Order: sequence, then structure tokens, then C-alpha cells
Amino acid sequence: MKKANLTFIAAMLLCGLSAQPVPSIVGPSKAVNPYKYTIVKNAVYSHGAVSSAHPLASQVGAAMLKRGGNAFDAAIATQLALAVVYPGAGNIGGGGFLLARRTNGELIGLDYREAAPSRASRDMYLDKNGNAQVSLSQNGHLASGIPGTIAGLFASLTYARLPFRQLIQPAIDLAEKGFVITEREANNLNNSRESFIKYNTKPTVFVKPVKWKAGDTLVQKELAATLRRIQKNGAKGFYEGETAQLIVEEMQRGNGIIQLEDLKNYTAKLREPLKFEYRGHRIISFAPPSSGGILLAQMLKMIEKYSVKNMGFQSAKSVQLMIEAERRAYADRAEHMGDPDFWKVPVSTLTSDAYLTQRMADYQPEKAGQSVHVKPGIIKESEETTHLSVIDADGNLVSVTTTLNGGYGCKTVVGGAGFLLNNEMDDFSVKPGVPNMYGAVGGEANAIAPGKRMLSSMTPTLMMKDNKPYLTIGTPGGTTIPTSVYQALVNLVDFNMTLSDAINKPKFHHQWLPDEVYVEKEFIATTRQELEAMGYHIQERPSIGRTEAVRIVNGGKREAVADIRGDDSVAGY
Repeated sequence: MKKANLTFIAAMLLCGLSAQPVPSIVGPSKAVNPYKYTIVKNAVYSHGAVSSAHPLASQVGAAMLKRGGNAFDAAIATQLALAVVYPGAGNIGGGGFLLARRTNGELIGLDYREAAPSRASRDMYLDKNGNAQVSLSQNGHLASGIPGTIAGLFASLTYARLPFRQLIQPAIDLAEKGFVITEREANNLNNSRESFIKYNTKPTVFVKPVKWKAGDTLVQKELAATLRRIQKNGAKGFYEGETAQLIVEEMQRGNGIIQLEDLKNYTAKLREPLKFEYRGHRIISFAPPSSGGILLAQMLKMIEKYSVKNMGFQSAKSVQLMIEAERRAYADRAEHMGDPDFWKVPVSTLTSDAYLTQRMADYQPEKAGQSVHVKPGIIKESEETTHLSVIDADGNLVSVTTTLNGGYGCKTVVGGAGFLLNNEMDDFSVKPGVPNMYGAVGGEANAIAPGKRMLSSMTPTLMMKDNKPYLTIGTPGGTTIPTSVYQALVNLVDFNMTLSDAINKPKFHHQWLPDEVYVEKEFIATTRQELEAMGYHIQERPSIGRTEAVRIVNGGKREAVADIRGDDSVAGY
């Protein structure tokens, strides 16, 4: 077990409040010291394991497993804890997808993606001259879709064992009593300070007179009160009553359009998971309104007939092949993918062997393709996200990706309720051909309509090996999500890497437009040079994704791995 210790001693008071008592995480008789916790990047557990973006959230999930809960209990409790300790992406003001396989073989796809309010319209972000005003779709009240997370958690509860009041209590404690922030979180809060001031109508705990620093305690009393209303009244404690009224009042103060009826009418939806084979492994991923599962199937199947293993890990040959698969898949994303309740997505054709063979017909080894010449196929039929993976003692697999879209969403906190709203309206096609905040373009399939769910890149994924449960995996990262999962699976299957190497090795990304290959700083220099010689435009960028994975190894033990790119951590027993 590899451990990296991060111990923070609170050096100053927060908003005039002294440090609060320790929140109860593992039961009444035991507690986790919020001033001292350990980040564990890789560990093997005998029974169950959780991997998430924050050590306290992973500990909360593992505690539920120890109490007799299953993977669904752990996933619910972990998501609620992330809403407190990871405000940049953990949320109750956003939405997401849950993908699961139960021990009886049942597959579950829960869609609790945000939806457009009833007053939304196709051209709501265009000025009088027809120009896209992306600042309105990305920041402030008008950028928020109807939150889906709480509906999703209660839909997940159907498959859980423990009462909801137990699952939400750790999150209430962490919000009420506070937790100590890391240097990374302090920097993120400081960098967003001006936006918090600009886009909020009431004071928020995320802004204080002096800069945040590692060791400060973040106390969120209003969020704790909101969580208590949910604990007491269930989903109605969010979508109706006081919390709903606070959301609508916030909308009215900031010219937003979410109304009480929008909240009351929101429901999570069951979606049929997407299933396909790759080199003898059964892959299960999410279907529309996420593009992630289709993209993953397309990219893996486009390269399957090639001997990627013999080409070598991140050789110019293997990377070029994978880039060209990415290019073609993302061209299809722009044209053909959207909310299946509003647009007929030709899933079977997009993932068929015949179609994908045709898509790669113009692939030329050692020569860069050009996106201007790669069009969407002819069919006749989002970076601040967070992911968690869980496998319990019974072998239930759960993979959950949730998001506010951009870091801290639209930067607007619901006054009196203490939680951030999403800016998912930007994931619609604001105007055909106009890129969103991640550079993705879209058209009619993803146009804005009341009640419609915006296209997503989230790719919660499961894998079966030898017809047995094997892996749960996923990552944040906007449009880089599908390519990150794609590369991790290739690393595992084709290059037989350890799970840690599979998710931590340097990544690359191409998404059709812009016609650039993005690479992390540690990407192999000689491969980069060879790709440039072929005609590729290479851009170095900050880290890509933060992958969380758990797999079953060594006679049934659970290996959990958290990405090295953040404060991510694993826990289990």
C-alpha cells in the first residue's frame, strides 16, 4: 500500500468561528480527525473498496460498506460527502450518471443529468444579431440547468440497504462542523474569488477577507441545513418546500429561469446501458444523453483489428492510430448525438463493425489526418466533473460520474441554501458550429429545448473479464473523459499494465475540432516529435482527467487506485 501523508493543522479561524468538533464518519464511537487524514493512492482490500476525488469522501463510502451497506450505499454516501468536501465538482446542484452491475447480472443505467428549464429556448443565448453570448451560458444564473443529483440519489436508493438518514449524516457533519482544505482546494477557491463576488447576489462562505490557504477550515452551515431538509423530507426536501423556494428566489434575483414547477417535475430516468466487446472483454458504458459510451465503443472498435500491442505503448504508430480513431468519433459526436427523448440517436449504426470499418477506410499510417476533410459519417437511421468507483464484498460494481460542468459550475451559490449551481446549459449547442467551454461543437441534435437534457461526455464504465465482474472506472475532464477511459482500457487490455500505470501514464487527446492533439507535460518527447513530423499540431496542456478505478484481483480481493493528478484517494476494508 502506497501512502502520501497530508496533515494540515488549522492556522486561523474561519469567518470568526473556532474549529468545530470532529465529524462522525465511521460511527458514534469513532471519528476521523478533519485536521489530519491520509491520501491513499493505491491499495488492495479484502472486501470492498471506494475510489473518489477526496480522501474524506472515500472514507465515508468505505464506512458504509463496513456497516453492512452495499456498493449503492457507498456511492450515495460518497456523492453526498463530495458535495461538501469537493465543492468545485461534487454537488447537489448538478447532475450525473450512475452505471452499475448487480451480482445477479442486472445492469442499471441511471440518468440524472440536468435538464433545460421550461422557459429555455433554442436561441436564448443569441444577441439581436444572432451572435452567441457564451458568457451567459457559462456564468451566472441563466447558465444553470435543473439539478438532477438528489433525484438520482433517491433513485439509487432503490438498490441500497441502509436508510438514507444514515447515508447523508456524514455529509451533514462535514458541512456543519467543517473540514480542513488542502493547498489545491485553497488555490481553486482563491482563483475563483472574483467570479464568486461577481455572480452571487448574497455573501457566500467561499469568499473571505483574506486568501484561503492549506489548513483553513471550511464550514458550510447553510449547506448543512439544506442537507438536513433532504434527510427529513427526502427528495421533496430539495425539489419542493424551502429549498426549492430558495432556488427560485435566487433565480429571480439573478435573472435566471428555473421555476418551482421545473424542480417539482424533474425525474431521474433509467437508460439501457451500452454493451460491446473489445478483445474478448465485455465493456459496459453509458448511452445517450451521454456521448461517452458511443465514443468509447467507436474508438476501441476502430483500432481493434490493428495489433496495438506490437506497435508499442505510446509509440508514434500506436498513438497516431488512436488519434485518428478519436478524430472520427468526435466528428460523429457533433452531428449525431443528443438527448434520445428529443433526437433519434443511431446508436446501433454508430457502433456497428461495418460503419466503423468504413470510417477508418481513409486512415493513412504515418500521415496526419485533417479534420477539415473528416466529416461526420452519413447515417440513414463536458472539465470539473468528478468520478467515483465502488466494488463491494458481494461483487456489485458501481461507476458514478457527476458534474457541475465548469469548476464551481456557474459560480452562483443559492442564497440561504449554500450549494453551487451548475453551468450545464453550455453543454447544449448554443449555436451550430460555436464551440462550448471545452471546444466541442454541435448542431441540431443537441439544440436547446425545454425539458431536454444536454449532451454529456461522462463515461462511467464497467468491464467484464472471462465473463466475470472485473473493473469499474471513470474520470472527470469534459470532452477528454471518453479518450481518458479509452486509453486506460487500452493500457490494461493491450499493454497489460498495472491498474496504477494504466490510469497514471501520460495522456493525449484529440476531439476533431480544434484540429490539435493535446498532450500532458510528461508525454514521451520522441513520440511527440515523430507525430509533429507526420503533420500533427501538438499542444501541451495541464493534466487530463482524474481517473478512479477499482478492480477484482487475486482470488477476489479489491484493488483500488486513485489518480495522481489530484487529492484523489481510496478507502476500503
